[in-house]
Amino acid sequence: MPIDLTLILGLFLIAFVANAFSAMAGGGAGLLQLPALLFLGLAFTPALATHKIASVALGLGASIRHFREGSIHWPFSLFILGCGLPGVIVGASVIIHIPDFYAQLALGLLTIGLGFYSAFKPNLGNEANLRPFSIRGYLIGGGVIFFIGFLNGSLTSGTGLFVTIWLVRWFGLDYLRAVTYTLILVGLFWNATGAMTLALQAPVEWAWLPSLLLGSLLGGYAGAHISIAKGNTLIKRTFEVMTIATGLSLVVKAFW
Repeated sequence: MPIDLTLILGLFLIAFVANAFSAMAGGGAGLLQLPALLFLGLAFTPALATHKIASVALGLGASIRHFREGSIHWPFSLFILGCGLPGVIVGASVIIHIPDFYAQLALGLLTIGLGFYSAFKPNLGNEANLRPFSIRGYLIGGGVIFFIGFLNGSLTSGTGLFVTIWLVRWFGLDYLRAVTYTLILVGLFWNATGAMTLALQAPVEWAWLPSLLLGSLLGGYAGAHISIAKGNTLIKRTFEVMTIATGLSLVVKAFW
């Protein structure tokens, strides 16, 4: 599709809005951004590869804002990266070879369930409830992160939301801290790894990326700033809306 000013502005606005909400909720940028790329004429594989590369800027924009708060515990960050990155590489390597109807349908239903679960747990994630873990606890926690990493590499949207809720439910973080880790580690490092793996196997719409990258960068920063300023209540509500909407989108997409 030829590049013109209307397309440039449209791509920027789509990326800005999608990634601002994603930065507030801890995931879900693909809910709007990927379907928009498909609607504009890209086939699924190029759209997914282009979306993955653009989503790295979400992590960068949000990271710039969250780094200023100095709230990152680096050993825990390395644990998340060490568990999740191998899953991302495996997932991104197999996605172009397998049909994903059942995976998208199951993931969509589970994502909807996460949104309702959080909504019916009014105190979940409002305050940190950190607990000491045994080796078994970290093995279970890390194993689930590996699996979420696989989904992040192989599917299109919603997996950042899974990391957020897992950090809240299993590790006892509040929503603000969980979203911080998700945006930096998933948004930046996981997505960069998945993007590089996909870009080596699938075509990328390079002409569209400048607008998408700028929108993602600024949207990620804006969303992170709002979430820090407003705190856990707004993040929790945004998370619940995004999970239910993302889950419905995946279910519809599975039958598309």
